[in-house]
Amino acid sequence: MKKILTIQDISCVGKCSLTTALPIISAMGVETAVIPTAVLSTHTAFQGFTFRDLTEDIPGILEHWKKEGFTFSAIYSGYLGSARQIDLVRQAWKELASPASVRIVDPAMADHGKLYAGFSQAFAAEMASLCGQADLILPNLTEGCLMTGTPYREDGDEAYYQALLRKLGALGAGTVIMTGVSLREGRLGALTYRAADDSFAFYDNEKLPVSFHGTGDIFASCVTGALALGLSAADAAALAVDYTLECMKETMKDPDYSWYGVNFESALSWLTDKVRSLGRK
Repeated sequence: MKKILTIQDISCVGKCSLTTALPIISAMGVETAVIPTAVLSTHTAFQGFTFRDLTEDIPGILEHWKKEGFTFSAIYSGYLGSARQIDLVRQAWKELASPASVRIVDPAMADHGKLYAGFSQAFAAEMASLCGQADLILPNLTEGCLMTGTPYREDGDEAYYQALLRKLGALGAGTVIMTGVSLREGRLGALTYRAADDSFAFYDNEKLPVSFHGTGDIFASCVTGALALGLSAADAAALAVDYTLECMKETMKDPDYSWYGVNFESALSWLTDKVRSLGRK
């Protein structure tokens, strides 16, 4: 069985970060280890949430695992709270990755044209450096623009998106999958770029007239699990687009859905059936 390590926070209520990554990747038939970077009572869209920084606990975890000889097929980082945590992801790559391991970064720090609260452009520059050392990165449009100094546009055309992905590839990552790309009215998807042959692959599906917190984490987790199962980056992105859409549809069907997250749990059977149909489980 393939093993993935994911490094990001735990929001105890909120359906994001580790509470999303762990069940989704596990449901895809991939063993999932976690390093929590912080524990929050809820995600940050709530008021008055509690926060406990776990940065100082991470070196001890890495040292123990190094002594045990653990290695992982992929190491996937999500929301990181500081430049120190970015350095610790690099340390995890150094100590827990094999030559065949895939280093995946979701630079979860911004959306809708601006950084999340508590982050600065200096942090964005540090994240760009980490992305430049990764094998595959998963920025949304805002994060891609911030890391490359590209003006943010919500009405971009194909040439705009392709130029942006080439800039992201020039940071150093071999593969870029950017979410939130719309090239046709009523459609939304992901654009995949391979720097080695300067190639693009685009996949989209229905664009729903709603927006939910946590869909980026769902997408990134599904991509990571799919890569571990042997799918190409473009095929992994397509599966993740479809699964994220299924999660949103399940949420919209629920008259009592919670505003703070998506009903990804109700769509897990769809995902596991899809994985079985691909002959990967």
